Amino acid sequence: MIDKKAIVLLSGGLDSTTTLYYALDKGYLCHALIFDYGQRHKRELQSAVAVARCAKVLYQILKIKLPWKGSSLLDKEMAVPIRRSLKEIAPGIPSTYVPARNTIFLSFALSYAEAIRAKAIFIGANAVDFSGYPDCRPVYYQAFQKVIQKGTKAKKIKIFTPLIKMTKAQIIRLGIKLCAPLGLTWSCYQGGRKPCGVCDSCRLRQKGFSLYNKRQ
Repeated sequence: MIDKKAIVLLSGGLDSTTTLYYALDKGYLCHALIFDYGQRHKRELQSAVAVARCAKVLYQILKIKLPWKGSSLLDKEMAVPIRRSLKEIAPGIPSTYVPARNTIFLSFALSYAEAIRAKAIFIGANAVDFSGYPDCRPVYYQAFQKVIQKGTKAKKIKIFTPLIKMTKAQIIRLGIKLCAPLGLTWSCYQGGRKPCGVCDSCRLRQKGFSLYNKRQ
């Protein structure tokens, strides 16, 4: 099974949960990597663990600290954008962008992959129904693939972004098809006990389910 080991970045949201089940469906022995990075929405950690346990995969929670903050997900004195028009979500980069977050996460995943001789890293990045983050675009993952090739001993570890060109409704459809436990997932940025319903993440989730249900 060495050739079928994979590291899956698991946040506990719709996208990462669907990605985990996609990797499992492809026959990978998955190791879920969950990050506690000081995010205000720590509730997602609970969902990530629940999903990993449901999938019966090995998982680790890696706690890191980003003391310089620079994001409303890390700094509670900054406001999380709410009630933005869905048409406005993609073009701009909101305050919820965490500086270089996916670069940090992928670097840890890459180290983990090299250490256990995994050949794949899966991440649920999406560049269609998303908040405009620059590290969610295909060109970013193409560049990081070159980093792997030029800067690691393993060289051939492959990054997979199976959801990157899907709409949220398509992701939901795929997750349901794969029997992923979408009911366990968490999307809200606010960090309350219940989803706020008005942040970008909540609204994109609502949009996805609404469009999915209309097409059934």
